[in-house]
Parts: sequence; C-alpha cells; structure tokens
Amino acid sequence: MKTCLDDLSMFVSLVETGSFTSAAKQLNIPKSKLSRHLVQLEQSIGSQLLIRTTRRQQLTETGQQLYQASKIHVDALRSVEEEIGSFVHEPKGQLNILLPLDFFNQIISELLTHFAKRYPKIVLNCSHYSGVVPNNDHLYDLTFVLHESDLPASNWIAKTLLSFPQSIFAGTNFENESVLEPSDLLTFPCVLSEQRERWLFRDGAVLQSVTVEGRASFSSPSMRLQAVIQNLGIAKLPDYSCQKECSLKRLRLSKPPVALQLSVLYQSRDIPIKTRVFLDFFQSQLGRLS
Repeated sequence: MKTCLDDLSMFVSLVETGSFTSAAKQLNIPKSKLSRHLVQLEQSIGSQLLIRTTRRQQLTETGQQLYQASKIHVDALRSVEEEIGSFVHEPKGQLNILLPLDFFNQIISELLTHFAKRYPKIVLNCSHYSGVVPNNDHLYDLTFVLHESDLPASNWIAKTLLSFPQSIFAGTNFENESVLEPSDLLTFPCVLSEQRERWLFRDGAVLQSVTVEGRASFSSPSMRLQAVIQNLGIAKLPDYSCQKECSLKRLRLSKPPVALQLSVLYQSRDIPIKTRVFLDFFQSQLGRLS
C-alpha cells in the first residue's frame, strides 16, 4: 500500500473542519480536487473512509482509525513546514561567517555587534583564518577573502566589494630615497606573510611578479607591521593598516603594488534571508572600511 502524504493531509483537514466546503476553503483548493484526493486515499487503503449525506459526513471505522493514527504525523509535518517557512521569510537561525585575520578588527566588531542587536533571532558565529584564500568550507554561509589575483575556480559565487591600495613600507632606519624598480626589492630584507612570497606590481595593463624571500614571515598583518616598525625589514601592506603609523616610510616605486581586493563568497545565488540581510547590511557599511 502506497499512500500519498498530500492525501493524508487533506483527509485530516477534512475531518477536522467537518465539511468539504470548509476544508476546501482552508486548503485554498476546489472541492472537486479535495474529493479526488479522498477517492485516491480510499483506493489506496482499500476501504471507505467517509460516509457523506446531504447534511453531514461521518467517518467509517477505518476512517476513524486512519485519522487517529495519521493526525500526529501530519501535525508534525505541518510544524516542520511552518518552521522552514519562517526561515525563508524571517531572518533567523545560525549565520556562520569567516573573515581574514586582523581585518579592521575594531570596525568589524562594531558592525557585527550592531547587526546582532538589529536581528536578535540570528545567532552570529564569526571565525578568522590566516593566509590568502581559505578552502571552501560549507560550514560557513559567507567567507570574506582578501586577494590580489583572480580567485581559483569553484562552485561558489564570488562578489567583489572593495579594493584597497597597497604600498611597500620600511622603518625609520631605511635610507634609500631613490625610485626603485620592483626587482630592486630583492636586495632588501623582507617581512612576508609566508616564505618565498610573490609580490605583484602593475605596469599599465601588465602585471610584474617578483618572488621575494623573507627575513621573517608572519601570517598576521599586524605582526608584519610591528616587524617593519622595529626595522626588521620592508613589507607590502595595505595602506589602511599603516595610516596611523608616522614612523613608517613608503618606498617610492616605478610601478605600484597591485591593489588588494575584498570579495565575499557564498554557496548559491539563492541564499537564505538571514544571509541576504547580512550582505545588505555589510555593503551599506563599506564606507567605514574605505
């Protein structure tokens, strides 16, 4: 015996409302469709479920047994449908976000706190990663990435939000004041995010790549900044991270470093409302990062 869940659900509604007219109105379907589903259910069960007269309807013994046995399950399924529907129409649930390490920590913290207060039914979980591009992890609804080159191909949707100029910075002990070619940087001690890092420079529409070896490497941008301040070497850093450091020197280069792009990755264009409202909120606050 194969019984359709729609048939059972309509049967329960029919019993509880007491008439075809009321049930059809509640379900927003024609009475003829409701009648067809009842016939299908009776054929599937192999027994009459309802006795209809001009004035009333009455359950048969089989109908009474079926109603009592199926009602609890139909109610449970309806509850699940309502809960899922609320996720579609109301911002709620777990929202998992992955952010680069040391990325506007104070401002981002303020933004996330503001968002969490605005949407109290969203449970916000924020994690950080070091390095360039993290692995696509389906645990996260949104992954924010800082990158210079094109992102690797994946099934994820990528949207670029903002770009940040970069410069080569040195400490107070750095004495070279001449205009440098990118290849000249190979002669200076460097502070990198990882050993043998590739620095990209823009020459019009062409990119020049220089692979530098580090005197030291730190995955944390703030640690690289402190190493430069302490005259350990030169480093490529986004301009925004050095604006308050008067002791730093910006090297004069014939070609500027490639700007850093901020992109957000998400798994599908059809994203839940909790993710959509966060993206809209974050984009409305981008002026605080520029």
